[in-house]
Amino acid sequence: MSKNVEISVKNIHVDDAFWNHRIENAVENVIPYQWRVLNDQQPGAAPSHAVMNFKIAAGLEKGEFYGYVFQDSDLAKWIEAASLSLIYKQDPQVMQNLEDVIGIIEKAQQPDGYLDTHYILKKPDKKWKEIAHGHELYCAGHMLEAAVAYYTVTGSDRLLKVMEKNVDLIRTIFGDEEGKLPSYPGHEEIELALMKAYRVTGQQKYMDLAEYFVNKRGHEPGFFQEESFIENSTRDKTMQKDYHQAHAPIREQKTAEGHAVRAMYYYTGAADVALENGDESLVEALRVLWKNVTNRRMYITGGVGSQGDGERFTIDYDLPNDTCYTETCAAVGMAMWGLRMLKIEPKSEYADVMERALYNNVLSGISEDGEHYFYVNPLMVKPDVANYRSDHISVETKRVRWFGCACCPPNVIRTLCGLGGYIYTQKEDAVYQHLYVGNEAVLSTSQGEIRLSCTSQMPWQGEASVTYHGPQGGKVFFRIPAYAKGFSICKEGNPVVYREENGYALVEGGLEDGCTYTISFEMEAQFILANPRVTEDCAKAAVLRGPLVYCAEEADNGPWLNDFRACLETPAELEKRDLFGGICGLKVSGSRSSMECWDADTLYLPAAKVCGREKASLHLIPYFLWNNRGEGEMLVWMNTEA
Repeated sequence: MSKNVEISVKNIHVDDAFWNHRIENAVENVIPYQWRVLNDQQPGAAPSHAVMNFKIAAGLEKGEFYGYVFQDSDLAKWIEAASLSLIYKQDPQVMQNLEDVIGIIEKAQQPDGYLDTHYILKKPDKKWKEIAHGHELYCAGHMLEAAVAYYTVTGSDRLLKVMEKNVDLIRTIFGDEEGKLPSYPGHEEIELALMKAYRVTGQQKYMDLAEYFVNKRGHEPGFFQEESFIENSTRDKTMQKDYHQAHAPIREQKTAEGHAVRAMYYYTGAADVALENGDESLVEALRVLWKNVTNRRMYITGGVGSQGDGERFTIDYDLPNDTCYTETCAAVGMAMWGLRMLKIEPKSEYADVMERALYNNVLSGISEDGEHYFYVNPLMVKPDVANYRSDHISVETKRVRWFGCACCPPNVIRTLCGLGGYIYTQKEDAVYQHLYVGNEAVLSTSQGEIRLSCTSQMPWQGEASVTYHGPQGGKVFFRIPAYAKGFSICKEGNPVVYREENGYALVEGGLEDGCTYTISFEMEAQFILANPRVTEDCAKAAVLRGPLVYCAEEADNGPWLNDFRACLETPAELEKRDLFGGICGLKVSGSRSSMECWDADTLYLPAAKVCGREKASLHLIPYFLWNNRGEGEMLVWMNTEA
């Protein structure tokens, strides 16, 4: 395994026609908006109390803990997002907010390093006794990620020192030595955070603990003897060992099980460990799990987790559209895992999925104004049904300003502000460009510094130009997307020869200093069919164009969308629309029922008496934009004509 070179997110500045306004909105508006929410100062948003919990724990305020057991993590993710936002704007107010809240966290930390406001304020006698569902390690992981981001961007180690003390305490609690707990997190997250800390500090203790948690998972006794685990697993069959991915050691797991966010974070952390220690058995286990997820258990949008009860995976091919969970955080985790697999072995199949998740299920989790969010991302919505039926209880028919369980909103924002980290990976002197997102990047190689300047027309057109400055013969691998037709590379307007390697194109002879390389490919709208084993999608088709999944909305097409039948023989037609600042929509031809014989009181008719069908069309928009024009029906998978 050739050596991975870690690229600092500070060295990649996104400057892209599609992503700019989303990142700018995050920096200018959403970071301050979420700060107000976390401080309970935003009218109309569900109370958070996250900052107040820390103030009370610090002795600065009086009161009681409020919120979920993992409420601390909402603030941690905001700190990470706000830190990353400073890459784009050195905002004095954001910087002051960060300094102030870190000061509060410093005061809230107990002398031995313990830091979790739920247990400090509410259950001081239960510290480290509710590992299965207590989220102490989960919250520590997110705060450690925040500390790494703050240190990376600002150079200040204030929060990193807090979390080092916290990790040092955790190392005295967990382990196989006598007197320690031979256990692992109920909700994985700290593993990937520890690996981030290892990379920025070089301290082996972080990696050792991450490696211990990854490898110990699935071994008994773990947390299986805890009262909370026994109670939950006895009461609810969705909360067994597999809910925690603890039903077997990772090398024995063949299918993705349990809580989808937990699984994605676990696989991400495991990939980080494998990347550093070169453990091929761990890499192979991750390949097996990746294949199961992406080939049998992933939605076309890159979403994972098909069942609301337990927020979890179920069985192969069980992918309902209207009751699916597909949590925004799980899609963030899917993208994170894909990025780690690319660092291990640059193969375009990982980038294809990472890109799909980012452009669809992640972006659908946030409105265009940045202040309304989806926790659950269904692929079919009929509001009157969803608002009534108990099996749709998780499905929101319009985005909300905040959640009581608010893991998703700050997760989306930290992803947007850290998007640059998904564009490239590097193996020794070889650079791989996975996403055609406009950016300015500065990278280091053994031959000297290289600079890449990318402008892109994605996701609306398959064209990007990359200007290279650096040593002669630079090795930059350009991804060939699975959907790309007629892929070509031109240097200063002239075609060049390239060789393909694992779905990437490498220009023969390498890149020349000062030259611009234009990558071009066609992106045809494609009708996609699901494996017949996916019961809910039999005789249905979805439409993809490039990385984007498309959907139909009631706002463009009226109600009863599910009555439409698409004609697969007629290609989808591109429609340039002024919506949302200009998008490429699609028009699909087909038919709808003639309603002449279907009055409101006629529930059934013999087929011979049905009036027939009329020619019709559906106007489609990218899935991530749905529900920005009010509540209404939405449909991704369309019925097809026989």
